[in-house]
Amino acid sequence: MIDKEIAEIRRRFRFGRNNIGHVHGCFVNEAKEIISEIDQSLGLMSEEDAERILKVMKKLLAGEGGRNLHDVEFSTKQVLEGEEYKLLASLRSSELKDSEALHSLYSKIIENFEYDGSYMILLASDRYDVFANNADGTQSDESSEVFSYFVCAVCPIKMGKSNLTYYIPGKCFRSICPDSLVTNPEVGFMFPAFDNRQTNIYGALYYTRDLSDSHVGLTESLFSVNPPMPAAEQKVTFGTILEETVCEQCDMKLVKAVHGQIREMMEAHKEDKSEEPLTIGVEDISEMLRFSGVSDEKTTAFEQKYEEEFGKDTEINPKNIADGKGIQVKTSEVTIKVNAGCGGVLETRVIDGEKYILIRADGDVEVNGVNIHI
Repeated sequence: MIDKEIAEIRRRFRFGRNNIGHVHGCFVNEAKEIISEIDQSLGLMSEEDAERILKVMKKLLAGEGGRNLHDVEFSTKQVLEGEEYKLLASLRSSELKDSEALHSLYSKIIENFEYDGSYMILLASDRYDVFANNADGTQSDESSEVFSYFVCAVCPIKMGKSNLTYYIPGKCFRSICPDSLVTNPEVGFMFPAFDNRQTNIYGALYYTRDLSDSHVGLTESLFSVNPPMPAAEQKVTFGTILEETVCEQCDMKLVKAVHGQIREMMEAHKEDKSEEPLTIGVEDISEMLRFSGVSDEKTTAFEQKYEEEFGKDTEINPKNIADGKGIQVKTSEVTIKVNAGCGGVLETRVIDGEKYILIRADGDVEVNGVNIHI
């Protein structure tokens, strides 16, 4: 799904803008036991309470493709025969009214979601009349199709702090007990996918809040597909591949050059206002390496190692391997951050046998807020 399609569905999670009848779910304690279940009418809630629940579930669609949000692709065999897919399809077709399917999903999540505290599993089903867009950009008066889908969010429970309050009827102060607070989702998904503003039964959208953890066991249990490599792990893996294959050529000049070219790609994509998400693959990076003077032998070694670690033809979000905001140089003692486009002020040099990182200081220089003279 592209950002525009995700945003279109996300806008539905407002009071009065959707066809969500009930919110289903359960409360799971620290011992992985269901201690209560939920089947609450959204229409019978106050507008304030309904908005708060919808806001929590809306967070599932507030991430970024290739980082928090990942497309899940089902094979034809899974759609026809897969037990995992059959469960998702049953939940969708019954609009979450199939109690057996609902409890099967609860069990899968409880058995495979690694979390030390209590949490809520929340689900909601919606039917969206998709109106086609006319050539002049206006919306057609007739619905082109009905997109039937459901979302599932796993939200940790945090205990609030006890507070002192003034009790007016008793004319005294007293403490109020802490409440159990439902926090933003840790993981979740939407099924099916909404591609090209149409139902895609071969896809789903998976969300993970933590960029360093894609919850492998949960994704395998829910979708029976290989889980995506977490964004944080992609960055470490890319750096390791570059270091091991380029060897002595992996210096500051090369890293600045490669990251600079990636940032240029991101800036150009932003200026083009393309609806398609920007991804980067091994061929793109290989071209950058050759442009930066890396030998064909080392570039080939990089390509082979990349495919081993990421998979053949795998493309990733460039933000996962390059910081669009600038450059960070880190040693065991210091961390230096340089704004994007200012990498030229940094260089490395060996002076009298000692290695140095040099920073050109043309303007004012502050140390702990004090301007100093050089």
